[in-house]
Amino acid sequence: MQNQIKNEIKRYSISGARRLSNVVWTLLLFVGSSGFLSTGFSCYFRKTLFPFSLLNTGNFVQYENIQFFPQGLIMIFYGFLGFFLSIYLGLTVLWGLGSGFNEFNKRNAYVRIFRWGFPGKNRRMNLYYSWEEILGIRVEFQQNFNAQYIIFLQIRGKKEIPLTHIGEPRTFEEIEKQASALAKFLQVTCTFGSPAL
Repeated sequence: MQNQIKNEIKRYSISGARRLSNVVWTLLLFVGSSGFLSTGFSCYFRKTLFPFSLLNTGNFVQYENIQFFPQGLIMIFYGFLGFFLSIYLGLTVLWGLGSGFNEFNKRNAYVRIFRWGFPGKNRRMNLYYSWEEILGIRVEFQQNFNAQYIIFLQIRGKKEIPLTHIGEPRTFEEIEKQASALAKFLQVTCTFGSPAL
């Protein structure tokens, strides 16, 4: 019975923003921006404000040698910029933005796409499509900041839906294997390349 259910329902988890790389970037941005802020404010007040500051170690330029305008002011600006960016990135990790799952249910003849969004009344994105609406699977190579392959679900009369997580680099062989297995399960065609214009 368990095997039959497993053969009729496929579910793929999507990690979204909850990745180790995002946690590392959040910590790096927070520590770096804190250093910039402490240096900038130390220049303004002409004294060391934070006992843990790197300015006390002797490895860096002392704040007395830095003029507040323009160097100290620019350090404060970049410090605040990095601080707020680290807070934003930390919240996306905490909220799990983009995480969810793709469920393909052959037994009840539907496809469900679920994702978590920003807090609010529309936090849950929960899409259902009937089995008959599925036209096919398409794999596209996107060459942008980080080149990657993305699997799209083609739906009759609607825009294509990306099924793989953006920002999670995978080899062509892995994507091809997953797309082919999914197309076979859905009993639709699998194409590779750009969308038809």
